[in-house]
Amino acid sequence: MPANPRQTKILFAALLVLAAVAIAYAVSENRPWRVPEEAKQRRNPIPPSAAALAAAKSIYSDKCANCHGDTGKGDGADAKSYYPNPSNLSDPSHLNTVTDGELFYKISEGHKPMPTFKRKLSEEQRWQLVLLLRSFAAASSPAGHTQP
Repeated sequence: MPANPRQTKILFAALLVLAAVAIAYAVSENRPWRVPEEAKQRRNPIPPSAAALAAAKSIYSDKCANCHGDTGKGDGADAKSYYPNPSNLSDPSHLNTVTDGELFYKISEGHKPMPTFKRKLSEEQRWQLVLLLRSFAAASSPAGHTQP
């Protein structure tokens, strides 16, 4: 039975709307990080220590390594499944341009495809992760240190 011209027009219009919604969603999900200035100014209240790094390594292995890789290079087992690809957290030239507050904010709030960890991890755990990310960059740095 041939399709009714009215049904064909309605179906075509519905497909156009669906395509427009999909494009708008894709564009909105891949926008750049926007970290509030007050978040950038926050300082890590947890001093670097072996205990804090050990605690963070356990959390990182469970929550982050699948995407960011064991040493933060963005080469985890699931990394290629996402767009944009996970950041290389061991790159000193990148990590030296962001504050501890920015890292904490990004871990806390997430940004598609990265999940939010504000409700999944305590504030202390998120700050410990910031210390671990700094240690990844320090290990990759020729001099073995990064900007505070």
